[in-house]
Amino acid sequence: MKKEEKIYSPMSGYLMLLLVLMMLILPVAGLILTKMIWLIAIAILGILLSIGFLVVNPNESAVLILFGAYKGTVKKNGFFWVNPFFSRKKISLRARNLDSDPIKVNDKIGNPIMIGIVLVWRVENTFKAAFEVDDFTHFVDIQSEAAIRKLAGHYPYDNFDDEGAEITLRSGGEEVNEVLEKELMERLSIAGIHVLEARISYLAYASEIAGAMLRRQQATAIVAARIKIVEGAVSMVEMALEQLSKKQIIDMDEEKKAAMVSNLMVVLCSDKDATPVLNTGTLHQ
Repeated sequence: MKKEEKIYSPMSGYLMLLLVLMMLILPVAGLILTKMIWLIAIAILGILLSIGFLVVNPNESAVLILFGAYKGTVKKNGFFWVNPFFSRKKISLRARNLDSDPIKVNDKIGNPIMIGIVLVWRVENTFKAAFEVDDFTHFVDIQSEAAIRKLAGHYPYDNFDDEGAEITLRSGGEEVNEVLEKELMERLSIAGIHVLEARISYLAYASEIAGAMLRRQQATAIVAARIKIVEGAVSMVEMALEQLSKKQIIDMDEEKKAAMVSNLMVVLCSDKDATPVLNTGTLHQ
């Protein structure tokens, strides 16, 4: 048997409802008037046929099975009649959300992190959803967790040495979400599930290393800021020496230049305001 969905076109339930009512009312009336016992068989047949009524709501489907054989799926909403011996399994076609609780996993370089995702999905193939897996909703939960673990193993949480060197979970953005969505599509296709959207909703270091990583981030930021400060200070000192020499405001030998450079670098690179010292001696002291 092919693992494909078949659309089943059932009979209108209203015409069959009229027939069943006639099969129930007329034999009862005839039995009262004529005492013909065989009319009871018609009434029993009408009761049996009434079992075949089927209501399919919007964005809902009914999978029909006859003695273990798949006969088709009713996706059209309305009031219908089908073979009363059909077994019917209702499957919702509405879009559903999965907001997974953050789980602890290891990233590419082994750091324990907490990560959670938001997944929007719906059933596309009712045959696969009904027969390829035991419980397709539970299947979505398990495969989503497996996809999260695989994604985390492919990327580091962050890259402190060179942020532009490679994609990370924190800075990957849409590219990481696209990889996650593709992975989920491949995993859930076996159950006839179509992934509408998947993205990371929660991302943080695990509690046991969060404090250390925060200090590392702060240190990295401080070092980066210091580099910029030193670059600016060197540029300003160079400019000051050039202007003093060009305008011949003061004649300085190498020792005086060294002292001036030292003082300017201290003033410009210090993280506190400079405190002036009044020199009451000579210019060289």
